Amino acid sequence: MLLISVAWLYVVLMVAVVEATSSTGTLLGAFFTFVLYGVLPLGIVGYLFLSPARRRTRRADEVEASGDAGANSVVDPDQGSHPPGDPVAPVRKET
Repeated sequence: MLLISVAWLYVVLMVAVVEATSSTGTLLGAFFTFVLYGVLPLGIVGYLFLSPARRRTRRADEVEASGDAGANSVVDPDQGSHPPGDPVAPVRKET
């Protein structure tokens, strides 16, 4: 991901340099080319790709703050307060 991002920024930078040095190009156009084709899309992609890492960090911080880091590592999958029923239904005889 990092290699692709750096390569894309290099390509966009070269496009911006060509636009700035062109006879019909301007520095303002080169700046907006670099920002709109390089920085903005990579910022969005980076935000999306790093969201799982942010989520893991947030959950680890919540666990650490609650003080249950090692004491309660088993999580109730039901998360309900009602008692569980029989795991296997009773076998009935046919009449």
